[in-house]
Amino acid sequence: MTDLTLEFCGVKYPNPFVLAAAPSSDKEEMVARAFEAGWGGAVLKTTSVESEEVSLVYPMMTGQDYEGKRLSALENIDLISHHHIDEVEKRVRALKKEYPDNVVAASIMGQEKEHWQELVQRLEAAGVDLIECSFSCPHGMPEKGMGSTIGQNPDLVERTARWVKEAARRVPVVIKLTPQIADITMAAAAVKKSGADGVCAINTVKGIMGVDVYEMVPYPRVKDKSAIGGISGPAIKPVALRCVAEISQKVGIPVTASGGITTWRDAVEFLLLGARNLQLCTAVMQYGFGIIDDLKEGLIHYMEEMGFSSLEEIVGQALPNLVDHGALSRENEVVSTLDEDKCIKCGRCYVACNDGGHQAISIREDRLPEIDEEECVGCAFCTTICPVYCLEMKPPQKKEA
Repeated sequence: MTDLTLEFCGVKYPNPFVLAAAPSSDKEEMVARAFEAGWGGAVLKTTSVESEEVSLVYPMMTGQDYEGKRLSALENIDLISHHHIDEVEKRVRALKKEYPDNVVAASIMGQEKEHWQELVQRLEAAGVDLIECSFSCPHGMPEKGMGSTIGQNPDLVERTARWVKEAARRVPVVIKLTPQIADITMAAAAVKKSGADGVCAINTVKGIMGVDVYEMVPYPRVKDKSAIGGISGPAIKPVALRCVAEISQKVGIPVTASGGITTWRDAVEFLLLGARNLQLCTAVMQYGFGIIDDLKEGLIHYMEEMGFSSLEEIVGQALPNLVDHGALSRENEVVSTLDEDKCIKCGRCYVACNDGGHQAISIREDRLPEIDEEECVGCAFCTTICPVYCLEMKPPQKKEA
């Protein structure tokens, strides 16, 4: 039997899959449906004290399509929830009463010490299992000294995290970090120094999705203007993986991962790099709460295939194999090798190698690629461009003299 339970910051989750603080967790009814579907927990969308004005604009989202596939990335100019702490308190009580075995976390954001601490105290009294603090929103709040304005400064991270931890008497405190910093491990180390219990990596990446080239207005278009927003979805997964790995290796603080997780394989990759908890947003908004079945079934199948009985056995297994560039072998000799039966003769590898590689591929009369092992240096670009995965890097076949 495979065990999908996993502990994060002292809280036991029935499975590691959690709704991130986002539109999907902004209503009690939605979170209840997610729990019924099989999600292990939810972080309720970021809330604030009643005096905080939240002024939303519409439309607030736009997507990026790539090679005919929709939503490789999502941009939003959304803000924190317009539901204040008084409403969120009620949701926490109701959800914990109905779903005592699921983890109900709440995300908070404040302008000053009193706000942060009031939010913590009220949520603890309501029965929340964990508190997440947003030091990472990339847009909309910098003029108030909130969001990534805090997360980009390790001194502010430590100070504010300490405020929150001082107010918490029962529940663990997790700080959501921004990738908009030169070295995210400095922010994670500041969290650890503050006494807080863990970090969430990462929030969205600041960006502009595109521009209407005829009207000269960036997307998403709010009348005739727009604003820089936060990018989420599969496009930011490499950034999130890097941040999770660096924090796990260099800081040693529990990490809940967020950023581009869509499939069970994505989930395994984050676990292997040290994550103990997995938060999803864009994939849930795109495919619905029902993707939890594929996530859990895929994870179980992987564990059975690999001989793992618990998720604890997976966490961090890939970290010893992630080393500094200088420690990589300079003796590893590989060349591109073609599986002719798979090749569809599209010629993309030829173009890629000749205009972006080392001119090691030519085209035969039958239109199949031919690889010159003497010219191939083993860069592997051709394998990344092939649409049918018919190229593989292998040791060269040494020809007899």
